Amino acid sequence: QVQLVESGGGLVQAGGSLRLSCAASGRTVSHHAMSWFRQAPGKEREFVAAITWSGSNSYYPDSLKGRFTISTDNAKKTVILQMNSLKPEDTAVYYCAAHYRAYLAEGVTFSENYPYWGQGTQVTVSS
Repeated sequence: QVQLVESGGGLVQAGGSLRLSCAASGRTVSHHAMSWFRQAPGKEREFVAAITWSGSNSYYPDSLKGRFTISTDNAKKTVILQMNSLKPEDTAVYYCAAHYRAYLAEGVTFSENYPYWGQGTQVTVSS
């Protein structure tokens, strides 16, 4: 089993930055690649970023490249999402998730491939 706890959400003005953290624990946590998803009201859950625990491989959708950066602190088993130049459309609940594989593979953007999820943290960007 893997337990995930997100933190760092809040209210920020457009153009600002936020840093989200995901504390991961559990016996098999190192066996899972890690990702962030987000879900805005009335919308489907959206893939944000993925990374392996070594930090050597990461993946972003084109729409978020350059503004969002995912990283890991392997010693602390923490996954970080640094979000810069935030826009009102970034407003959502952000979720940390553990993929069923340790490496980034085809299907990493699909929420169905993630057996473990955190409770989410709210990010609100005001205009």
